Amino acid sequence: MNFSNQQSDTISQPSHASLRASIEYDQPFPSESVQTQDQPASSSVLIKEILETLLFTFFVIWFVKSASQNFRIEGSSMEPTLQEGQYLIVNRLSYFLDEPERGDIIVLHFPNDRSRDFIKRIIGLPGDTVAISNGEVRVNGVLIDEPYIKDPSPNNQTWTVPEESFFVMGDNRRNSSDSRSWSSLPEDDIIGKAWVVYWPPKDWQLIPHFEHDNIPIESPQAESSGS
Repeated sequence: MNFSNQQSDTISQPSHASLRASIEYDQPFPSESVQTQDQPASSSVLIKEILETLLFTFFVIWFVKSASQNFRIEGSSMEPTLQEGQYLIVNRLSYFLDEPERGDIIVLHFPNDRSRDFIKRIIGLPGDTVAISNGEVRVNGVLIDEPYIKDPSPNNQTWTVPEESFFVMGDNRRNSSDSRSWSSLPEDDIIGKAWVVYWPPKDWQLIPHFEHDNIPIESPQAESSGS
C-alpha cells in the first residue's frame, strides 16, 4: 500500500469547514455592501434636488422681472396722490388679464419720445368724449368726481378718444404734460398699472386707483374736438 499517494489525495481536498470559512471570509460585510449600493443613489438625489432648486429660483426671478418693473417719480404732475422722488412697482401683466379702466394710474411711454416714461391717470377710454369746462371734467356728458386732483384744469376744450387709445391726465392739472397737450395715448404705449410705493419706507402704500363706474358706454356726439 502506497501511503504517500493517499496523503496526497487527502491534502488536495479541503474540508467542508475550511471551504465555508474561505467563502465567508471573501464575502464583503453586510454593512460594506449597503454603503456601496446607497452612496451613488444618495449623491444623485442630492444633485437632482440642487438642480431643481436652482431652476425654480431662476424661474421666480425671471417671472418677477417680467411681471413687474420699478420706477422713480420725477416731477410733480401726480401730486397730491404721488410725490416726486418716490419709488414704485408697476404690474406689467395687469392689462394682459383686464382692460384699462377710467381712474387707473398707469406708467406709459411718452408717445412723442418713447425713451421717456410718464405716470398719469386714465380719464377716457376708446370712443369716449372728454370735455373740460370751468375746471369740471365730463366724460360722455357725465360730470366725474375727482377727489384726487390738486387743482382744477384751466382748459376749456373737448376731445374724442380714438380707438385703441386712452385720454390721460396728471392729478396736478396745472402742472402736467398729458393728453391735453400731446393728444391721446396709444394702447401700445402703456407699460403697466402702478401697484405699490415702496420707497421711502414712510411712504409705503398700495397705489390708490379710483373707479368711475357711473359713465355710460355710448358717447354722445361731441360739439367740438381738439388735440
